[in-house]
Amino acid sequence: MSPRPPAGNRRGRNTGRGPRPAGREHRDERLVAGLHPVRELLRAGAAVRRLLVADTRDASAVLDEILALARTAGVPVEEVERHRIDERAEGLVHQGVLALAPPFPYATLDDARRRAADEPLLLVALDSVTDPHNLGSIARSADAVGAHGLLVPERRAASVTTTAEKAAAGALAHLPVVQVTNLVRTIRALQGEGVWAVGLDGEAPTAMADSRLLGDPLVLVVGAEGRGLSRLAGETCDELVHLPMRGAVGSLNASVAAAVALYEVLRHRG
Repeated sequence: MSPRPPAGNRRGRNTGRGPRPAGREHRDERLVAGLHPVRELLRAGAAVRRLLVADTRDASAVLDEILALARTAGVPVEEVERHRIDERAEGLVHQGVLALAPPFPYATLDDARRRAADEPLLLVALDSVTDPHNLGSIARSADAVGAHGLLVPERRAASVTTTAEKAAAGALAHLPVVQVTNLVRTIRALQGEGVWAVGLDGEAPTAMADSRLLGDPLVLVVGAEGRGLSRLAGETCDELVHLPMRGAVGSLNASVAAAVALYEVLRHRG
C-alpha cells in the first residue's frame, strides 16, 4: 500500500450502524421477488419465513434448486394461485416466486473489513443515490468484482427495498450493506485508517485509468443521479476522476458509471 499523508482534520468516528429495517419500516417483513434473488437469499443461508410459489409456472432448473434449498433449510413452501403472488409483489416481476423474510439485515463496517481479509479493502459509497434500481444495480456490479461492502446514507437516499433486491439479482444476499448516519464523516474515518477515497466526477481533470490509488485500500464514491457528487463529498475525496466520454451523450447513468469504474479498479488489481 502507498503511504497516506497524516489524517489531520479527517479524523472521525466509525458511523457504521447495525441491523435495522429497510424500506418498509412499518412492517416486520420484507418481500424478495424473482427466481435469482430468492435463490441467492437461500444460498446465502439468510432467514426466510416462507415461500409462495405459483401453481401455474414453467419448468425451471432455478426453481428446482430453490425448492431443494428450501427443503434443506426447513422453509415452508406454499403453492398458491398466481394472482395472490401478483397482489403481494406490488407490481414487481416475480416469475412465480416470492419469499417472505425478516427486515433486511444491514451490516457494519467491521463486517466489510472481515470480508476483505488479506485483500486491499474495496468499498463503494453512494452519495445521495435515491433510485433503488440504481442501488440494486450498483450492488450487483460491486459483488461481481469482489467489493467488500456498500455504504449508503441513512437519510435522503435509497435504502434496500424489494425493488433494489430485484435489481440486484441476488447480490444483496451476499454483499454487506452498511447504512451510515453521515457519509462524509464515515469516509473521513476510513481515510484515518489508511483508506483512499476516489470520487467519480465528469469534470475532473484526471481520467480514472490514470489514477495511482486504485490498487490500495479504497472507497469509490458515486454521486447522485443527475447532480453527481455533493460538494462536501467531493472535497473529502483524495482524488476525483472522470470516465472518458467520446460520444454525443454527456454522461452515464450512476449504476453504469459505477460498473465501469469498478471494473477499472479490478483491472488495476490484476
